[in-house]
Amino acid sequence: MKRQLSLPKEKIRIVLLEGIHEAAASAFEAAGYSNVELHPKALPEAELREVLRTAHVLGLRSRTRLSADLLSKARKLFTIGCFCIGTDQVDLDAAGQQGIAVFHAPHSNTRSVAELVLGLTIMLCRGIFPKSQAAHEGDWHKSAKGSREIRGKTLGIVGYGHIGSQVSVLAEALGMRVLFHDIEPKLPMGNALSLPSLSDLLASSDVVSFHVPDTVLTHGMVVIQELGRMREGAFLINTSRGSVVDLEALASLLKEGRLGGAAVDVFPREPMAMGDRFESPLQDIPTAILTPHIGGSTQEAQENIANEVVHRLVSFSDEGSTVGAVNFPELNLQAHGDCSRILHIHENRPGILRQVTRVFGEKEINILGEQLQTRNGLGYVVLDTEHVERTAVLPALESIEGTIRTRILY
Repeated sequence: MKRQLSLPKEKIRIVLLEGIHEAAASAFEAAGYSNVELHPKALPEAELREVLRTAHVLGLRSRTRLSADLLSKARKLFTIGCFCIGTDQVDLDAAGQQGIAVFHAPHSNTRSVAELVLGLTIMLCRGIFPKSQAAHEGDWHKSAKGSREIRGKTLGIVGYGHIGSQVSVLAEALGMRVLFHDIEPKLPMGNALSLPSLSDLLASSDVVSFHVPDTVLTHGMVVIQELGRMREGAFLINTSRGSVVDLEALASLLKEGRLGGAAVDVFPREPMAMGDRFESPLQDIPTAILTPHIGGSTQEAQENIANEVVHRLVSFSDEGSTVGAVNFPELNLQAHGDCSRILHIHENRPGILRQVTRVFGEKEINILGEQLQTRNGLGYVVLDTEHVERTAVLPALESIEGTIRTRILY
């Protein structure tokens, strides 16, 4: 039996900003969502406010900033897709307090970042960047001095998650010995060896690559003392977070020749838009390769991100699934055949589930299945019931004290 949606898919307004890969629109349309708008850039605040007033689903990347004030105007918005890795651009607490689930794509660019790390490793070991610069200036530096193969060298990986472990596999395939350090126990890939401390790893590696999240523990984790533990002539690569490495200290050791080189893709302060001035202590150091946060910037990664995020958004819109949500309890209730599905988002306080189920009991509506999960200040209930009309239960559910949002999907 075809389900009758409470809001037909063609009436759900989806707005995608910042040149999100066209695969996203195709994926939405394949799922039955035809009301999709594409914008090539971030919108000025006045236009963004107008979009938020009527949009149900919003897709963005890193340049659109959604503050609590902006989100307070988003009366119809029920989900946000960050078509990137991070979600710092969205006030997640404010979104949750309004019942807006936020999704992202934490792993879709894994291969792209891993390949860049291996490419940078080769470029550093071969001194490619200064030789290329010299050739551009008319100088011909044909010499093997200081140029090394990566085969047989030791790569130290800090953070052995999805990206770090894939770097490990690729590096070993190229003949490198791989060490890693992670604060959590991790199963080694191939012949990689886990070391108990960051200090041990720094002192044992020819190349050190960072793949850690931005947390209190990783903020400023590599300062002059840690850098001093690295082997003389070793190389450092950071494609993780700009807050991890003290760039002033790194610049000092590169200028002294204590370290052989560095490749940095992420910075503490990055330009907000194309054309904005970029400044870094590493500029004008020949042995420093600087790239503009492009670790995951490949066509393949952007297409993967588009498909992954749309899948999450559609699953939430169609079924209420919050698997992968960054600000919501994670639920995925399997459908109970021909039924109605009701979502109840509320403040995390005792007794609300009892009040929700009482609504159906008093109206003699059978509950076929239910799930409740809480996270921080939010509670989320998904119920399958015998078929109900919106007017039969919606007012009663919305009147429960602590209710943030109620949706009847079908």
